[in-house]
Amino acid sequence: MNRMTIKVGIAGARGLSNIEGFQAIPDVEVVALCDLHEGLLKEQSARFNIPRTYRIYEDMLESDLDAVVVATPMQVHFQQTVQALEAGKHVMSEVTAGVTMDELWWLKEAAERSGKVYMMAENYCYIPQNQQIAEMVRQGLFGDIYFGEGEYLHDIKHLASGYNRQVPGDQTGASKTSWRNYWQLGKRGSFYPTHSLGPVMQWFEGDRIKSVSTFGTGWHTAPQFRQEDTTITLCQLESGKLIKLRLDCISNRPHNAAYYTLQGTKGCYEAPRGLGDEHKIYLKSEGDHSDSAAWRPLSDFREYLPKRYREASEEQKSAGHYGGDFFIVQDFIDAVRNGTKPPIDVYDACEWTAVALLSELSVMNGGRQMEMPDFRKAGGYKDQVIKL
Repeated sequence: MNRMTIKVGIAGARGLSNIEGFQAIPDVEVVALCDLHEGLLKEQSARFNIPRTYRIYEDMLESDLDAVVVATPMQVHFQQTVQALEAGKHVMSEVTAGVTMDELWWLKEAAERSGKVYMMAENYCYIPQNQQIAEMVRQGLFGDIYFGEGEYLHDIKHLASGYNRQVPGDQTGASKTSWRNYWQLGKRGSFYPTHSLGPVMQWFEGDRIKSVSTFGTGWHTAPQFRQEDTTITLCQLESGKLIKLRLDCISNRPHNAAYYTLQGTKGCYEAPRGLGDEHKIYLKSEGDHSDSAAWRPLSDFREYLPKRYREASEEQKSAGHYGGDFFIVQDFIDAVRNGTKPPIDVYDACEWTAVALLSELSVMNGGRQMEMPDFRKAGGYKDQVIKL
């Protein structure tokens, strides 16, 4: 039986990390691209053979699309997502889901009301090693897990002005203040937690964040920005377990945006730190003494890598992150086709994003513990509060 082709439109010509994933899936077509920058719009639509272009987002929404990818700057994610849901489109939104707590409540309500699929495109959850650790957790290899870490270390000071990507020969926006100067480097706390938090939260499947506490180092490297050099955020889970996040987008240091650790009663995992390091685990054996404990390469346990990653085609791998950028799109399309819950739904999106917003309040109040609202169980406006 022939399946109906799903037509996809993308908002944001600089945010095309997932386009090869969409183009690799049968019966899915990226038919529209929208951006305010006409030169970039023409360049990218030609490069990826996208037939229709729009300067006005609302015009794209009035076309015969089934789904929209919101890949614009983070301060407009919420507004464009709600517009798409109200236009009857399924939505995959880049991170973060919003920039205020009110936006998160409005997003939850809009997604529930629409009956459409909303999925947050947190592609770090789809990095193969993170998927492999998730499977090892499910199989019980680490025992009872109780502590995890995620770090996002990425010097982006140079992105405070200009665009992420210039059209060749176009210098019109090179010296303009960028949105990142305000919504990222202009914020305090862990403004961008989802890359670090998402994979770890999936390892603690079924748990939720109960509280958030954040501490900052002060301003040393680049005091012209409101964002401190490093922030440390502690997320206490409802179970009492703990997640530690480090965000550093200021310090002069090598890039390492995907460092994670996990500790359980039977063993632990650590991602690479650099300079030849590799993904590694330790699993305690019967009679092991702590003095003889030794790391093993994660690659020794490849049988726990999900089958679709082990058997990924070259086309799927080429989508990015060793297949991760393909499989996140596949999961979104499967949810659209089957009417099923996406792996990163609106409640995950709201909770993980809320860490950023609560952390800003916490760090400005000496690390005060901020209670996380329960987006899944909130019954009305009386539950939509920030508790001190």
